[in-house]
Amino acid sequence: MAQFDVYANPSESATHGIPYVVVVQSDLLDALVTRMTIPLATIEFAAKAPDKLCPLVTVNGQRLRALAHYTAPLPTRNLRKLVGNLSAQSSALIGAVDVVFSGV
Repeated sequence: MAQFDVYANPSESATHGIPYVVVVQSDLLDALVTRMTIPLATIEFAAKAPDKLCPLVTVNGQRLRALAHYTAPLPTRNLRKLVGNLSAQSSALIGAVDVVFSGV
């Protein structure tokens, strides 16, 4: 499970506009049984979200918003269906996490 891997959302919110989650936890913490994740919401679900806090990302051709203010741990056993990786968009994701924790 690599940093910036994208998984199908294992929770009920998957049917309510949040189809995926992205792992933002460092690979150095791979031994832990959880991963810090950011939910990825459809544009319709998060249309008015601020760009710096909720950057636009693309997963398999679908534009989504990363809802960094909803960053949360998920058990690795729940992250089953790998659908992509957002390493190419890592700067925007880390920047959004920085906004959550430092306001910058």
